[in-house]
Amino acid sequence: MRMYDIILKKRNGGILSKEEINYFIKGYTDKTIPDYQAAALLMAIYFQKMNENETVYLTEAMTNSGDIINLADIDGIKVDKHSTGGVGDKTTIVLAPMVAACGVPVAKMSGRGLGHTGGTLDKLESIPGFSTEMTREKFINNVKNFKIAIAGQTADLAPADKAIYALRDVTATVDNISLIASSIMCKKFASGADSIVLDVKTGSGAFMKNIEDAFELAYEMVKIGNGMGRDTVALITNMDEPLGYAVGNSLEVREAIETLKGGGPGDLKELCVTLGSHMLLLAGDVGTAEEGRQKIKSVISTGKALEMFKILVGEQGGDVDCIENTDLLPQAKGIYELKSDKTGHINKIEAETVGSASLILGAGRETEDSIIDHSVGIILNKKIGEYVQTNDTLAYVHYNDYKRREIAVKRLKSAYLIEKTAKPKQPLILGIVDQKGLLKKSDCVI
Repeated sequence: MRMYDIILKKRNGGILSKEEINYFIKGYTDKTIPDYQAAALLMAIYFQKMNENETVYLTEAMTNSGDIINLADIDGIKVDKHSTGGVGDKTTIVLAPMVAACGVPVAKMSGRGLGHTGGTLDKLESIPGFSTEMTREKFINNVKNFKIAIAGQTADLAPADKAIYALRDVTATVDNISLIASSIMCKKFASGADSIVLDVKTGSGAFMKNIEDAFELAYEMVKIGNGMGRDTVALITNMDEPLGYAVGNSLEVREAIETLKGGGPGDLKELCVTLGSHMLLLAGDVGTAEEGRQKIKSVISTGKALEMFKILVGEQGGDVDCIENTDLLPQAKGIYELKSDKTGHINKIEAETVGSASLILGAGRETEDSIIDHSVGIILNKKIGEYVQTNDTLAYVHYNDYKRREIAVKRLKSAYLIEKTAKPKQPLILGIVDQKGLLKKSDCVI
């Protein structure tokens, strides 16, 4: 078998076999296939696309390119959740304790943020002492004994994906649905998930900017999941404005804790309850999604979800006192109030712009080597659909550096569109895709 022949076949629109895809992944992982040939194949895939079987074969090959975490010693169906990334998305911090408090084991491998989207690990590490680094034995034991653990992905997990993604990033081949879907799903499979709930975000703050692309990605990932024997469901959710009010690491942890205590923003709570209900359903813990919703709400109202979060923090070295007294979390030196310069209805808060303003403050990474400031960020005071008057506070900017603040405030101000006439607001949940296809919107929006 020759790499040249594989490239030629795909360039001419042919269908690659499982053996050919395995040959490519193995060769590129062990560096016997050079970058220029791998790049040529990726470009051929970009233009000629891949069918369903090819996409499954690619996902399977990348999954098997490194270590696979075996969670068989943990009782029950292990359900993982993955978000395609957004602004203010602290969902895992709220959702994982909720689901674990219901008795369903949560063995969560999460990532770090890059660019305007924040990472769960970075947010959790704003809790003094909290560690996301642990041995595989401790990770599994924490889930067995306490039902929950959240850790960083190791370099040995799907190494082919990491190498291929780096090449896609510099060869303009990122935006291909099969390559995106395979990249996401191979890490979920390598992490040991039995079933998967996907949060596919769409809008200005999401990777998939329009809803058609988001649905196409959701369909692809659901087909891959079920094609590899894992029950998979995807929710398409709105990321045209930040989720919740807080954007920035310690600020988002505060908001997550408020939500676990029964408060918190309505959109964040609704998303976590809906995602959680589907996780319980796939785990076989409930018979319907509505039963799942009620069970999730129950562990919030009884305080069990908050207690589970305390267990998570304590077992991973974090200061549990921060949960009762969030003033112990990192705090910025200054707070600037962004005022409205007009009267009217807020018809847009462009999420990506808010995220980039937070990045300027130091809350995110421009490169993998960037150092994060856990204390800075933005707290929105108004959301889309609200009416404001001149000099009303739109947002609070938490900052440590005056020059960064000036640039960030200018960027943040440009995120708002305030008009005399109110426009209809999109729902939070735009659709649900499972193995049967798309559910009706009336079934999606609860």
